[in-house]
Amino acid sequence: MRPNTGKFATKARLEKLRELIEYHDHRYYVLDQPEISDAAYDALLQELLALEREYPDLTTADSPSQRVGGVPIEKFAKIVHKVPQRSFDNVFSKEEFSEFDERVAKGLGTHQYEYVAELKIDGFKIVLTYEKGILQTAATRGDGEVGEDVTKNVRTIKSIPLRLTQAIDCIVEGEIWLPKGEFARINKEREKMGEPLFANPRNAAAGTVRQLDPKIVAKRKLDSFLYDLSEYSRRLPDTQEGELRLLSDLGFRVNPNFRVCGRVDEVIAYWEEWTPKREREEYQIDGVVIKVNGRSAQEKLGYTAKAPRFGIAFKFPAEEASTVIEDIQLQVGRTSVVTPVAHLRPVRVAGSTVSRATLHNEDQIKKLDVRIGDTVILRKAGDVIPEVVRVLKELRKGNEKPYKFPKHVEACGGPIERIPGKAAYRCVNHDSFTQLKRRMEYFTSRYAFDIEGLGPKIVELLMKEGLVASPDDYFTLTEGDLIDLPGFGERSAKNLIAAIAARRTISLPRFLTALSIEHVGEETAHDIAKILRTIEKVRGASLEELNAIHGVGEVVARSLYRWMRDPSNKRMLDRLLKQVKVEEVTFDRSNVRKGVTGKTIVLTGGLESMSRDEAKRRIREAGGTPSSSVSKETDLVVAGSDAGEKLIRAEKLGIKVIGEKEFLEMLK
Repeated sequence: MRPNTGKFATKARLEKLRELIEYHDHRYYVLDQPEISDAAYDALLQELLALEREYPDLTTADSPSQRVGGVPIEKFAKIVHKVPQRSFDNVFSKEEFSEFDERVAKGLGTHQYEYVAELKIDGFKIVLTYEKGILQTAATRGDGEVGEDVTKNVRTIKSIPLRLTQAIDCIVEGEIWLPKGEFARINKEREKMGEPLFANPRNAAAGTVRQLDPKIVAKRKLDSFLYDLSEYSRRLPDTQEGELRLLSDLGFRVNPNFRVCGRVDEVIAYWEEWTPKREREEYQIDGVVIKVNGRSAQEKLGYTAKAPRFGIAFKFPAEEASTVIEDIQLQVGRTSVVTPVAHLRPVRVAGSTVSRATLHNEDQIKKLDVRIGDTVILRKAGDVIPEVVRVLKELRKGNEKPYKFPKHVEACGGPIERIPGKAAYRCVNHDSFTQLKRRMEYFTSRYAFDIEGLGPKIVELLMKEGLVASPDDYFTLTEGDLIDLPGFGERSAKNLIAAIAARRTISLPRFLTALSIEHVGEETAHDIAKILRTIEKVRGASLEELNAIHGVGEVVARSLYRWMRDPSNKRMLDRLLKQVKVEEVTFDRSNVRKGVTGKTIVLTGGLESMSRDEAKRRIREAGGTPSSSVSKETDLVVAGSDAGEKLIRAEKLGIKVIGEKEFLEMLK
């Protein structure tokens, strides 16, 4: 055993080796400017690994040795995102982008602003959290609120720094991607092994990141581009361009092909330039992301529930293919709307094999003159459902059959009718088995009650066995009802009953969503719940009260009002509410604080005592409303360290500004 002096010297040697290897990793994988040969690099890495094997207690979380992959894991843990993971809305043409630009101008009240155009990498979204400059966690996007912990796998990606150039706290978002050459190599290897091939580099990247064995991940040459600092312990730059340069300075790999555009035609020119150029790059590109450059303008425009108003994904022309329509059938949805679906001769488009495509409605069929037997152009843009966009009439043989909507549809259990004023048809009878099954499936889905193990196949089985016919029936099931069913045993029956029991308490927005009321989706359910607060008030609300809720409107109000007064729905709700508890939407009255309750409060700069999200939560609990932008409606601004343009605007508008100490006093 070496004396302590040897260990101290080894520690110093290890620190220098790590620093040098990380420097060369950055030169090679991020800057593409290597300074030493591969053999020399390998010698440094082998020395590091040998010393860490001898002194395992000197191994650190940010050591380059962590990139080689560790032991396999059993499953991925969950990570709750501190910052909600929104996605961008899409446009597909110059006209649609011009319409987006007009919305931006209207929101800002001026046309004096710049855009930053960035390549939209078709990869796998990743969220990285650093504390004091050290990588702590890497999470998938998941559902936007909760992702999977893939830290061990992401540590193996050499373009992602384990230690930043600054000892700061931050959350960084970006894309993990697989080079096209590596994709070809992996598929060739899988073909030899008789394994199914990956459809495209994006699928391969996603499958690799979610491998349970980090050593497999380490063998595949995943790469990354980072593009967003969603949380930062210091003051953020005033522009998106500045943020990209800051990310690069921190040690991340940033795609160099972004461009500041002063006018709409410059954005369109950039999009047109990259439409043919995209194939030359080693990474897949499926469009251009356009963001307003100024941070203050971004904050003023804000977000919808799902996407930023200051940015848009300007997608490249969708991938298309030709195929033959072999049949047209009607699909019945949970709200009784009937949609025509083309059954196709299977064809590969946008990286996947497609055999179904939507025809939308009767008017679209007539407009395109779609017939059974036609050769058609099929379009699939990203994850959007494939659609028929054109009929190749010149290929007709004369035996193609025009499609007419039938008067009766078996899945409806009777006749269908065209919805007044719309192009869609719906079932006259809203209670056919198919429609009820869709509603029963949706009731248990992750958007609603989120009952684990109660998926579409089990729901259909329970319905066919006569065990459930209404949502309240789920909560009357016993283990004895299930144990003799196909696929069930004592343990699986016990697990499903336990999963159902775990969902006997639910939030009001989820409850409303679960009921499959026409026009009442997730966001509308939140709008209603925020104002009416209890299920009793929702049930008793007048048409005028519902119509007055911001974000609802006349059509939704009428639909909800009628649903709540339908005798069969009222009876079902009475039974269901005997089984489940719907939580009241409220804040803790004991937390009401003078100076906070009823006030709109804007936070600017960094707070020492709590994170920005924690401060927003405390404001809500105390009866206030946190806001992201300063306006005439703002009541109070809390200015922390490095307060920026929000503070300047507040002072110009004469809005009261307080410091962190006074803010904490208010919350006491």
